[in-house]
Amino acid sequence: MRNQSVLVSGASVAGPALAYWLHHYGFDVTVVERAPRLRPGGQAIDFKGRTQLIVLDRMGIRDEIEQRRTGTTDTVFVDENGKRLATMSGDFTGGDVEILRGDLAAIMYQRTAEHCRYLFGDSISALTELADGVHVEFEHGPARTFDLVFGADGIHSRVRKLAFGPEQDFVKYLGHYYCIAGASPWLAKSAGPRERATAYAHNIPGKLALSGGPKAAQFYLFASPELDYSRDDTAAQRRIIEEVYAEMGWEVPRMLTELADFDDLYLDSLSQVRLNGQYTKGRVALVGDAAYGNTLGGFGSGLAVVGAYVIAGELAVAEGDYAVAFARYNEIMRSYAKIAGNGNAGKFLAPKTALGITLRNRFFESRMFSLMMKYIDKVTNDIDLRDYPGLVGTAKIN
Repeated sequence: MRNQSVLVSGASVAGPALAYWLHHYGFDVTVVERAPRLRPGGQAIDFKGRTQLIVLDRMGIRDEIEQRRTGTTDTVFVDENGKRLATMSGDFTGGDVEILRGDLAAIMYQRTAEHCRYLFGDSISALTELADGVHVEFEHGPARTFDLVFGADGIHSRVRKLAFGPEQDFVKYLGHYYCIAGASPWLAKSAGPRERATAYAHNIPGKLALSGGPKAAQFYLFASPELDYSRDDTAAQRRIIEEVYAEMGWEVPRMLTELADFDDLYLDSLSQVRLNGQYTKGRVALVGDAAYGNTLGGFGSGLAVVGAYVIAGELAVAEGDYAVAFARYNEIMRSYAKIAGNGNAGKFLAPKTALGITLRNRFFESRMFSLMMKYIDKVTNDIDLRDYPGLVGTAKIN
């Protein structure tokens, strides 16, 4: 096997999934993660369709995900007085199985930590491609040379910036920001499947506020010009939410009062990565949101685990010939990643006009909504999932 020494940047979902499969095929794997440790909790993520469940089965983690799944949450949209206007089914937002991002990362970390090196509290500062490898400089640790480097470090990928170019060349801002704060009251319960739950949301033009939802205790989404702030400055992010929502009614004044008590607050843009199906450059490849992210698009976790499965499997089939394997990966994922589409969850969840809000609410009650859910089921399985070495006949789908 050629090109055995690999570096993976990111230890959320795509990174540990990639580490699992690369080790499975005999690669020497190092994972670097800028956080000092695995991030616990986080928002709920989900998997949709038979294809994604096959990959979870082949990793041997589906049963544990089922045991720690968060269940299904319907979202009821209400007016300022709390009167029901429409319901968004949790079957639409939660997929076939939903789990906290931190719980999934922990499951995959436990299956890789013994065999792969994890470097927490560090990040890549420079990449230089050589004739026989990639020279990598780190923020804190000593420089090393790896045969291959993988960016699994999210929509604001450092690897993509260093290897492909500035973020603005490949990431399109979609005109909205979202904020999650606090652990969901249902997700904070003991591990194990829970009963179907209900969250409540209220819109005014260009803004959404949601209380007690599947993603967090509080969820905000609003239209805005691009903002200048640090994603590491929680206090600044809190002030932005307080200012944007200062005049909104319903339960928002209470929510803003409680916001001061939450340490786990995160504000980010709704953005889409646009690489035109070219997720690799030389000896560097991108996987997950770094390659085909679309914030709140509903397919990020599934694309991450399928992408990790595909690129590692193609490398195994090509016996480490990255040029052959990367070309196949681009071809396969270019088609499958279309499920992330060009959609904008911001326009859907926070329409900019009162009429838009009314039409969106009617859509939830219409036959078109049911047809859209059937279409999603179809496209999430629209891939020829190859049986890579040692995997033929291993998948069991309930």
